[in-house]
Amino acid sequence: MFKLNSLQYNMQNLHIKDGLSLNILSNNEEYVALEKEFKDKYPFENINSFSFSKSGFLSLLIQLNKKGKIAISVGETQSLIDAGFLFEELGFEVIWLDLLKDGNVNIEKLKDLNIDFIFISSYVMDIFVKTSIFDIKSLTNAKIISNASATFDKNSDVIYFDPYKLTGYSFHGLILFNEDLFEDQAISNKDSIALYNILEALKNQKFEISVKETFKNKLQEVLQDDIYFFVNNNQTLDFSLHFALRNIKARELIRTLALDEIFITNGEGCSLGLSKPSRIIQAMGYDELTSRNSISLTFTKKLEAFEIEKIVNTIAKKYKQIKVLNQGN
Repeated sequence: MFKLNSLQYNMQNLHIKDGLSLNILSNNEEYVALEKEFKDKYPFENINSFSFSKSGFLSLLIQLNKKGKIAISVGETQSLIDAGFLFEELGFEVIWLDLLKDGNVNIEKLKDLNIDFIFISSYVMDIFVKTSIFDIKSLTNAKIISNASATFDKNSDVIYFDPYKLTGYSFHGLILFNEDLFEDQAISNKDSIALYNILEALKNQKFEISVKETFKNKLQEVLQDDIYFFVNNNQTLDFSLHFALRNIKARELIRTLALDEIFITNGEGCSLGLSKPSRIIQAMGYDELTSRNSISLTFTKKLEAFEIEKIVNTIAKKYKQIKVLNQGN
């Protein structure tokens, strides 16, 4: 099995420990120790649980709105984008940072903005183009709130974790922050299962950076004019590769490759070959049909040359079969 979609659907065994059952009248020693371990790994004062959904992010936005103006990069997770739209429908203001044609966030826009909080991560969802949080701090005094599920940037003022991307299960997310930025959360409202399993996933998270260039070169050698790139892969996370194949819907390839136990993805939440095209590619200015060509890979282990050749040749074979079938329809 070759799992090249780990940042989209990273299934692991779920653990529920009796000792992590929370009781407001107990000292909850095991939970407190686990929370301390999390804070030692990511040095923030507070950890809250929140629903990693439109409603959960809306709650965060409402809390922040009491303290200042909010900006959101359109390159963030879908649940946050949906919450931002709903926030606007309720009569509040969101300042949106758009994506450029090359997949980079238009951070130059920050020079002219007076904002207090900005949701922007060190990478853009789907395409994994890197964003320098350090550079953003030179453009704004706003507190930076980042998704740290793929990589943690120490320059972030607040970080949060996506449970589905890390574990394959949809329980609460976690948000880490300092001071009193968000409301105090009673221990009885905290999700100990999320805390335990997200921490375990992060401790076991491994990526391989030696594969990317060899894999890309082999794809270009075999697929030639059938492959193209929306983004410069020298600007993406070192363990990720983003490309597109002409004239097919990526979900068709995802489904047929899964039969050969090769797992890839075409965008956020789309590792199973679902029908939605990449919202990110469309935000970069491409039409919906073109965005369906988009494919993302992440590398978690070293692949030998013969394994890379096998995977690429299988991708090429399945791709050509799909093209022929589509031409016959």
